[in-house]
Amino acid sequence: MNIQIIMNNYFKKNLVSVEDIKREDVDVLFNRADEMKRLVEEKGGDERLKNKILAALFYEPSSRTFSSFITAMQRLGGGFIPFNGMANTSVAKGETLEDTAKVFSTYADIIVFRHPEKGSSSQIARTSSVPVINAGDGIGEHPTQALLDTYTISKHFTSLNSLTIGMIGDLLNGRTVHSLAKLFVKLGIKNFIWVSPNLLKMPEEINNLVTRNGGKLVETEMLADVIGEMDVIYDTRVQKERFTDIAVYEKLKLACVINQDVMKKAKKTALLMHPLPRVGEISAEVDEDPRALYFREQIRNGLYVRMALLDLILNK
Repeated sequence: MNIQIIMNNYFKKNLVSVEDIKREDVDVLFNRADEMKRLVEEKGGDERLKNKILAALFYEPSSRTFSSFITAMQRLGGGFIPFNGMANTSVAKGETLEDTAKVFSTYADIIVFRHPEKGSSSQIARTSSVPVINAGDGIGEHPTQALLDTYTISKHFTSLNSLTIGMIGDLLNGRTVHSLAKLFVKLGIKNFIWVSPNLLKMPEEINNLVTRNGGKLVETEMLADVIGEMDVIYDTRVQKERFTDIAVYEKLKLACVINQDVMKKAKKTALLMHPLPRVGEISAEVDEDPRALYFREQIRNGLYVRMALLDLILNK
């Protein structure tokens, strides 16, 4: 297989959804992420993206994703235009997404975009003359989080196909789990367990995708009953910002709490993951569990994967 041709699948392309990449593209990205890990550990970075500019246009507040992309660009020698709160800029004056795309396409070589409305990344990508990376569009998708999570998992298991994946929490509004489920299906994973309150169940379109591709799916509200079957325990917070009735949020926010007692029922080889931030759904006492990867690996791997993406999109 011609690797150079595969790498060009990224060059100057958008990443709005995990549907934008092929199965073989994932391998290329992960190999490049390995290269970035070695680069950072040995040299701290290099100048391969010198004179390239990233525009980080975040209409929703962000800490990890925003900082991760900025750091990734800096470690590769590039510059950046940082807006972590675009709603307070020209947007407040009524500027459209299309006009914003035209403006920042002039300034930058790539746009990383976050917005509270599902589908907004596709909207801005249609107008932008430079590549757009979706850093989260409301309850839609978060493809780079899915990629970094899968990269992390791949470092612990020689094969992903036989894994049982558990996803827990706000599966209705969680864009990370939406992208992750789509990516897992693309990679051939067949066994899934969704754990959530009834009001926060996974969207039917995701369930249909799983079953249409031959997957097996279990849905439950009782985490303790099924955690022992999971190879990957992927927890998410209940998203307060998606609720119109705060009383409902308060009732549901800690419906599934993972503490030491719960983790005693999990496999010794299981991985506990979380896209962060957490708001009480994983007790701090669990952080030292060697199976807990959210601080130990996921954050750092996010840097390597995003460095790899920027390199592949901006360099032939």
